[in-house]
Amino acid sequence: MAEIVEMSSLALHDQVAARLRTMLVEGRIAPGAKLNERELCEQLHVSRTPLREAIKLLSAEGLVDLLPNRGAVAVKLTEADVMHSFEMLAALEGLAGELAAERISDAQIAELRALHYEMMASHARRDLSGYYRLNARIHTAINEAAANPVLAQSYRAINARVQSLRFRTNQDEAKWERALAEHLQMIEALVARDAPRLRAILVGHLQAKRDTVLALLRAGEIYPAEAVR
Repeated sequence: MAEIVEMSSLALHDQVAARLRTMLVEGRIAPGAKLNERELCEQLHVSRTPLREAIKLLSAEGLVDLLPNRGAVAVKLTEADVMHSFEMLAALEGLAGELAAERISDAQIAELRALHYEMMASHARRDLSGYYRLNARIHTAINEAAANPVLAQSYRAINARVQSLRFRTNQDEAKWERALAEHLQMIEALVARDAPRLRAILVGHLQAKRDTVLALLRAGEIYPAEAVR
């Protein structure tokens, strides 16, 4: 499976955080599951010190909750959490898109085009992990093009907690195709510097993700039905 970030150039605890982040996003560590330090040390071939540092990083990102008497637990959101998170994400991504359309450079557009073509190739290979990694980079690049670090920081903090849920929304073929088409529309709006259109596309994109996640939650396909409140 493709990793969300490259490993080789990172410090050990950052390398461990990268591996854990991918495991959490892709559901290899189930939502609500306790992070077993002994098992993870054996699996990742590291000692407890870098593992614990990595867990602290992921806790700060919102992917892990540190609970009294339980330790580190993979984040598990309620239906209300999902609605509130996606409500904020839609507003932030819409604003980021509007600003990006006004401020993006030709070089940044070229980079986004390249990422989009790579993402299309992952889709053609049915490489969901690679697709999601590139998808996330595209959304990050749009936020960076907005050139508003306060907005970008707010977006990262909220988006981290729903990454695993966003990953699951593309496991339905029709929804995956729709998401790909919406990404093409994003690139077209950026090229045209059409700020209102890009805002509308991004808001609609996030609302569709929200609706898919809520449907999966209510169907018991993400968490057990009794866990949804």
